[in-house]
Amino acid sequence: MSKLLYDDRPWGSWEILFEASYCKVKKIIVKSGHRLSYQKHSRREELWTIVKGTGTITLDGEIKNYHEGDVIHIPKDTAHRMENKADSDMVFIEIQRGSCFGEDDIVRLEDDYGRA
Repeated sequence: MSKLLYDDRPWGSWEILFEASYCKVKKIIVKSGHRLSYQKHSRREELWTIVKGTGTITLDGEIKNYHEGDVIHIPKDTAHRMENKADSDMVFIEIQRGSCFGEDDIVRLEDDYGRA
């Protein structure tokens, strides 16, 4: 069975750029007016770098706008969400570090697409 390296989602898409036992790197595109699940992970931390557009990020209930070049650290067990309120797509790079990079380490607290 081949491993999925790209996926379209209702909110945008993601692509795996690099994967090893110690990290995973993804390019994530969030369409205008959409947002990711409000979620947390117990076995990984994430580092997000905004490379195009502006993202509205919620970290444990605190909401703040981030712009191109901004870097956001998301520690393990921290509830987080990326939202795109702009008129065009936004792009960020996600670096995951920890012991699990799969869907089984996602706890969805809220979701606009019925996955919570």
